[in-house]
Parts: sequence; structure tokens; C-alpha cells
Amino acid sequence: MKVLNSGLVAGMLAAAALPAAAAEWFPVDVLVTGEDGVEASTYTPPEAASEAWDICASLPHLKDPYWLAVNYGLTQEAERLGVNLIVNEAGGYTNLAKQISQIEDCAVTGADAVLIGAISGSGLDSLIAELDRQGIVVIDFMNGVSSDKVMGRSLVSFETMGEYIGKYLAEKHPEGSGEVQVAWFPGPAGASWVEAGNTGFVKALEGSDATLFDTRYGDTGKEVQLKLVEDSLQSFADLDYIVGTAPTAESAAQVLKARGLDGQIDILSYYITPGILDLMEDGVIAAAPTDSTVLQARIAVDLAVGALEGDTEMHHLGPVPMVVTSDALGEFDPQTTVAPAEFSPVFKVSQ
Repeated sequence: MKVLNSGLVAGMLAAAALPAAAAEWFPVDVLVTGEDGVEASTYTPPEAASEAWDICASLPHLKDPYWLAVNYGLTQEAERLGVNLIVNEAGGYTNLAKQISQIEDCAVTGADAVLIGAISGSGLDSLIAELDRQGIVVIDFMNGVSSDKVMGRSLVSFETMGEYIGKYLAEKHPEGSGEVQVAWFPGPAGASWVEAGNTGFVKALEGSDATLFDTRYGDTGKEVQLKLVEDSLQSFADLDYIVGTAPTAESAAQVLKARGLDGQIDILSYYITPGILDLMEDGVIAAAPTDSTVLQARIAVDLAVGALEGDTEMHHLGPVPMVVTSDALGEFDPQTTVAPAEFSPVFKVSQ
């Protein structure tokens, strides 16, 4: 497959000499987005950074296992490469001002690069432009920003994630098979990943007998999603499917069991967390796509180091997504997507 650039060629050659344990997460099949569209390639990171760069990461929150997996990927890769890392979390998707303040603090304290898991797709554009003016490398990862002032993007399109789980549903209920009612919980309104996920999901259902009866937006905190699911069930008594974020799916499993409705309404998630894997193993959830969360975070650190060490090309790549089904869990490597069970958040990596 095509190699991304000469800098990555050097990384691939260096990686060949690594011990197996150090190299076990790569090479990775990725999709590379460029001026001519999207193409498949193979990615292998550099062996190590040339110096202990100071990198700062900004996350929307650490309230669920998805972002814990991001934290794990970031800190593991910082340790592997030999760079310093500070991780900030804003406490939720309603806290854009706090995220802006935390990123500003990163700049003030001398960060060489900032990795942004954005709360808002466009709300950070002016700040990113200012970081660019200051010569600070900015990497867009996980959620996506609209700014063109970033030096790299480590992203799996959530439009693709929404499309994948939507296609799974549409293929189960093709046109003429009989209408099924679907409630959809894409996540917090305004977040770019949520709008993208919604676009992909809605488009994938077109022409099928899976009919979208209810769409409810809200923060990915468990309490918020629990209330949204309960409200939807109150409004629509004949739902066949609840589809949404991982906290939505976990909340739905809890609510349906409490109401004696488990097994009567099917639940699907459009990304994977440890809780989703547990529910899939128990047969409560049939399928969910993975965006290889841990690998996206690792690649974001790699892109920052590459840019700091002279790679001026703007790379936009992400692991190839796939749908994981409950009857094929044995073929799925959870290390690409979830943090180990014993992992607790790490906020600082120092060399």
C-alpha cells in the first residue's frame, strides 16, 4: 500500500528493529484523506522523538470509558516516544469556555504542540488561528474542527460510524420487510462528531423499512442519556430499536430491564466501550462499529511529534473502521479501542 510520506518511511524502517512488545500496536491499516479523496494505506509510527517535546492535550471530559481510552492511548504513546504530556479535560460538552481557557493555559505554559479533542466544531477556530500565529503545532483529533490552521488530523469520520450502524440496521430491515420504529440518540447537539454521525445514520436508513421516529440530543453523561431514553419510551410506546452513543446503549439496557422490556426493544451503539463489549458478550447488544479509539489517540501524538520534527505536510488519517458483532467478538482486538480494566486516568507524563 501507499506510504504516507518520506518521514513515515523512516519511521517504518526504524520500527522494524523494535522489540515485538514495543511494536505490537502497529502497523495499522488507515484511511488517508487528501485532495483527491480517501484512499487506503498502512501506517507505522516513528521509533522515538528526537527530544522530549512538551505536548498538551485537551479533552471534552473523562466521564466515560471512550475518553478514558483516549487518555490511555495518549499517555502510552507519549511514554513510548519519550515526550512530555499534560492532559486537560473540560468536564463536559457544555463547557466550551473552560476548554478554551485550558488550551490558552497550554500556550502560556510553553507547550510545543496542542492536541484538541474539540467540544465544538467551529468554536475553537479563532483560538487555533492564534496558536498557529504563535508557532504552536495544533493536531485535531477524535471529534474534528473546521479550522484549516491545524498541522494534522487523527480522525475516523463519525459520519462513517453513523453510516455503518445505520447500514447494519437497514440491511436487517430492507424495503418491503415491514416497518420498524427507531429512536436515535446521536449525542450533544452542536458537536461536530455528533452532527456527522447523525448525517451518516439518517442517510443509511434511506430506502429501508427502519423508520426514524425520534431523535434526541444530549450530553454523553449517563444521567442525561438515561432521562432521554425514558422520555423517548414515554412518547413512543412501540419502539423496536434504540440506537445511539455508548452511554445511551448502556442506559437503555438498564431502563429496559427495569421495565421488563429487555428483549422486546433492540439496542445498538455507534461506537464501542468496555460496557458495550460486556453487553455484546451477554447478547444485549448485537453490533457496534469501532473507530479504534486508542489508536486514534496514539496517532495524534505521532503527528504532533512529526510536525515538530520538520514534517510540514498536513496529514489527515484514521484507522479503518469496522462493525463488530456479538457473534464475532473473538475476532476483535479490544486493545485497539478500550483501555485495560485496571487503567485509571493519567494527567501527566514526564521524561
